[in-house]
Amino acid sequence: MASSLVADWFSEGFAQLHPQLQQLHQRGGQLDGVVDVQFGQGLAGFIGKRLAKKLGIPTTHTPHHLTVDISHSHQALHWHRSFDNNIVMPSVFYPTGHWPTGYWTEKTGHLQMDLAVDVIDGAWFWRCVSVRVGKLPVPLWLMPQMTAYKTIEQQQYRFYVGFSLPVLGLLLSYSGLLQLKHG
Repeated sequence: MASSLVADWFSEGFAQLHPQLQQLHQRGGQLDGVVDVQFGQGLAGFIGKRLAKKLGIPTTHTPHHLTVDISHSHQALHWHRSFDNNIVMPSVFYPTGHWPTGYWTEKTGHLQMDLAVDVIDGAWFWRCVSVRVGKLPVPLWLMPQMTAYKTIEQQQYRFYVGFSLPVLGLLLSYSGLLQLKHG
């Protein structure tokens, strides 16, 4: 199989990912499906909707159509998420080091997160290790806790992204099963 930025970053650990995740990160592709966007109650929901707006995520509970185009260059992994064919949420991930001690820096607007990767039962779990807004570092305890993963379920790509705060609980999440359309 041909090499890719992601395969090179994982090195021997790449084989621990589910074969469909390996394929997606060898060739890139387009994932497509319906996702569920959820918000917390009360103050948590208010904060979650503000966060969703800043991240380019729909601010209604209804099911939404999501298309994710995944590609990579020699220097970065690119994700372009499109909600309902009009709200675009681009992210660029730059690798540092190698798995398991390295991380990816995700840049979405002014927000930059350094994300380590844990592989559990073939699934890819992101773990936030640092955050910056612009060039200003932000202590992790000030930031919402992030839970994010991708795995394979019924030959489809199951993913989950959620943000929560202690005491308030869930602020925002979006998740669903996506099918590979191109790749």
